[in-house]
Amino acid sequence: MTSVAQPPSSAELTVCHVTVSDPRVRPLLRELGHEYATRYGKEAHAEISRYPDEEFTPPYGGLLLLLLERGDPVAGGAFRRYDTTTAELKRIWTHSAHRRRGLARRVIAELEAGARGYRRIFLTTGPRQPEARGLYLATGYTPLFDTEADPETIGPLPFEKHIAVREHTGKAPDQ
Repeated sequence: MTSVAQPPSSAELTVCHVTVSDPRVRPLLRELGHEYATRYGKEAHAEISRYPDEEFTPPYGGLLLLLLERGDPVAGGAFRRYDTTTAELKRIWTHSAHRRRGLARRVIAELEAGARGYRRIFLTTGPRQPEARGLYLATGYTPLFDTEADPETIGPLPFEKHIAVREHTGKAPDQ
C-alpha cells in the first residue's frame, strides 16, 4: 500500500507576498533552474531571467508569492501582466522535499485570488512536464492545444482559464 502525505492545514501554511530579491525566493529559483536544465538542456535555465523582476510586483500588475511552513518556503508561484485583461502564471514551484501534498493546487488558488482586475489567466508549460499539464487540467484550465498530439510536436503547451473579475484595491499586498 502506498501512503500519500496529507495536505497541510491552512493553519500550518503562511502565504507571503514577496519580491524576487527576497532571500526566501532563492530555493524556488534554484530548483526551477535545475528542473528546466534537466528537462530541456542548460540553455533552458535562461527562462528564469527572461522577464524583469519588477514584472512580478503589484505596481506592474504582477505578484510573487511563497507558501511558508514554519517560516521555510515550501511552494510558490507568480503572475505577470500578459495584457490588460490577462495575467500570465509563471514560476509555479513546489520544493522537492514537499511534493505530493497538494501545495501546487494551493499556489494556483492563491494566485487566482490575487489576480484582481484580470478576467483571464494564461500560462504555458513545457512538453516534458506531464505533472504540470495534469495540475492545470485538474484545476480547471482549458488546454489551447490538441491534447491527443505528442506534446513534443507542440512545444510550449498553452492553457487558459476565465475568472470572475474582482476589483483591484490599489493597495500592495502585505509583505
